[in-house]
Amino acid sequence: MRKHLFFPFFLFTALILLSACKKKDFANGKDALDPNEILTGITTDTFDIITYTIAEDSIITSNPANAVLGSYNDPKFGKFEATIFTQVGLAGLSPSIGNPNSITIDSFVLALSYVGFYGDLNPQTFEVFELNENLYLDSTYYSFSTKSTKPQNLVPNGLGSITPAPNTSAIVGLDTVSPQLRIPLDTNFARILINEAGSGSPAFASDAAFQSFFKGIKIQSNNPNQSSSTGAALYLDLDNPASKMTIYFQQDGLNRTLDFVFNNSCANFININIENTGKPIQDVLLDNTKGNVEFYAQAFKHRAVIQMPGLKNLSDKIIIHRADLTLPLQYQTGYKYRPGNSVSVATKINLTDKSYTSLGILGEFDDVKKQFKLNLKNYIQAIVNKNINNNGIVVSPRFFINSAERIVFNGKNTLNKNRPKLILTYTSY
Repeated sequence: MRKHLFFPFFLFTALILLSACKKKDFANGKDALDPNEILTGITTDTFDIITYTIAEDSIITSNPANAVLGSYNDPKFGKFEATIFTQVGLAGLSPSIGNPNSITIDSFVLALSYVGFYGDLNPQTFEVFELNENLYLDSTYYSFSTKSTKPQNLVPNGLGSITPAPNTSAIVGLDTVSPQLRIPLDTNFARILINEAGSGSPAFASDAAFQSFFKGIKIQSNNPNQSSSTGAALYLDLDNPASKMTIYFQQDGLNRTLDFVFNNSCANFININIENTGKPIQDVLLDNTKGNVEFYAQAFKHRAVIQMPGLKNLSDKIIIHRADLTLPLQYQTGYKYRPGNSVSVATKINLTDKSYTSLGILGEFDDVKKQFKLNLKNYIQAIVNKNINNNGIVVSPRFFINSAERIVFNGKNTLNKNRPKLILTYTSY
């Protein structure tokens, strides 16, 4: 009987000893780690993390998936202003409208279908100008690009002040339609277009001919006295059939319309102006070391830089099992300037590269922990294997050229509780 009891006791003791031996692998940082995060191997979280922000001024904004329009005044980032430059196309070639003299124009409206917004839905003043220069589909336009315009604002005086309502259906005549930004335009200009169409002008024979006659429009907001923490950037879908310029008129007792659209033959781009003088982000741009307290990322302009110099000390005889970089940020649920659902990650393969190479990594936002978490396993293994240099990474809002998102990250010297951390698990061979 004692022999039968001895064997289980021996096995139980051996398992305890074996388990105790495995736990020794996690000496580095073990008290700071969640037990559920621990994998077999050596795990450490002691890497120094250097953070700051850089500004870019050569962001391509040609024909984005959705356009951005409007302005908001951010207490940390300054004033963000987005302007649309776009060509206009014909809804139908050589429209038959009869004698222009028999037409009574009721109204002329620029409708832009909403996709969303960023900020607060305060009133904004919108202006529309006729372009004085051509746009081209095969040209590249940047966030700093602009085109000259004719001097007349096509929005009648006093009618440009609009409170955006992207969550409310629009009423057009007797119809209820999806939410739209509807900007009234000058009916005198509508008369010019009606007369041209009714004359049988070749300008209405093709999109190219029409765009030679009418080069397009500039749509902008004009909010010089916008208070801090007010305003919004509006996300608009120019490809939506509801986005168009429409002349509403009467002829022979009938209500009629003439549409001008934004189709795939129309070039467009977004101009961005961000004025951050005297704002916290400017301090970091002027002095990188201040980014170790807090650092920033913002669509169209600013990228967050994270450097981990200690990675160069890793042996080339290791296999990375896991590499999780957590980036805590300053955000309270429900705050108007939400960080967005995800961020993208890129690096410079060589320090002399002029542009960044995407790492194909998306960090998802955790609204409970208020942080982004990045899986850098393949990136760090590539550094260990000497396939790429340890030049650090840049983190940006995922929708960099068609949103207005901004992020305030905690640096390693923040006064807040949570700091950026890299947890690395690896084995040597």
